[in-house]
Amino acid sequence: MSDNRPRPRAFRLDDERVAVDDQPAPFAPEATITSETSRFDLPPESEALDPTEREIEAAQREGFLARWRPTALSLALTGLGGLISLAFGLWTTSLIEGLFATASTLGWIGELCLALFALGLVGLGAREAGAVMRQRRIAGLHAALARARLADDGPAARREVLRLVELYAERPETAKARAEVARAIGDIVDGRDLIDIAERALLKPLDLQAQAEIANAAKRVSVVTAISPRAVLDLIFVIAQIARLCRRISEIYGGRPGWLGFLRLARAVALHLSVTGGVAVGDSLLQQVVGHGIAAKISAKMGEGVLNGLLTARVGLSALSVCRPAPFAVAPPPGVSDVAPFLFGGSKGA
Repeated sequence: MSDNRPRPRAFRLDDERVAVDDQPAPFAPEATITSETSRFDLPPESEALDPTEREIEAAQREGFLARWRPTALSLALTGLGGLISLAFGLWTTSLIEGLFATASTLGWIGELCLALFALGLVGLGAREAGAVMRQRRIAGLHAALARARLADDGPAARREVLRLVELYAERPETAKARAEVARAIGDIVDGRDLIDIAERALLKPLDLQAQAEIANAAKRVSVVTAISPRAVLDLIFVIAQIARLCRRISEIYGGRPGWLGFLRLARAVALHLSVTGGVAVGDSLLQQVVGHGIAAKISAKMGEGVLNGLLTARVGLSALSVCRPAPFAVAPPPGVSDVAPFLFGGSKGA
């Protein structure tokens, strides 16, 4: 069978036998040049991410990065806050005037107390704003690292890993890990490998700390619920432990949530729980139901303890996911059976 396909040939450009065809190619690709746009106008890349990562980013975006939108409730609360502020201002004015009317010394003492109160209020507001901005930066870093790793973008990976190292610059226990990552930034070209090295060196020890906090909180909740004589005490203790656990996990990963920051954190955790259906990734719902059923057969209070321990562990894992400044890449995200196997009668970590 003969091959009649044309073969490549060499020729000179000044050869008279060479003819130039000015007609366009039949399958020429079309190129469209558009004006430069902002990076926020580019199509989102979330569709290419892992479903678990999309759920985490959705919770972070709504919890930490969401912009204020006027709603009926927010407008009502804003108006109520304004009225309370005006009432407090009028009361303060009348109080200071009354003090001056009584004695000038009392008036000046009142002015000094008001100045101290205003100074403390400004400091508190600055601290709350800084904590919220820090949480926003961690959430943005998480999304940027996920996209850089997905695209295997070396320059973007180095830039975001430097931000990750800077996040823990004030933590002495991370000095060795930061030095290892700094060496890798200069040696590693592949963006995905660089992010994996940074995750293994910087975040794996923090993951172990966070998982230990979740295990301890779940154990405390399950034990206290099993021996508590009142359901109201159970509820108060569980809520307090969950709030403490979420705040502690945020601190482990570099967050410093104040009151406003904690509200945003609680919103992000609740959104992540609602998106994931309340079941931690990698856990079997049947395993949890069976574990609770066995404990319930032994004792109703023990069954309640196991159930509350599972709830605490789930909330802790959601807090771990939304507070972590990088996606899980080197290892899969932990599940309830990984952090609290004692709730299922396992020996790991017991």
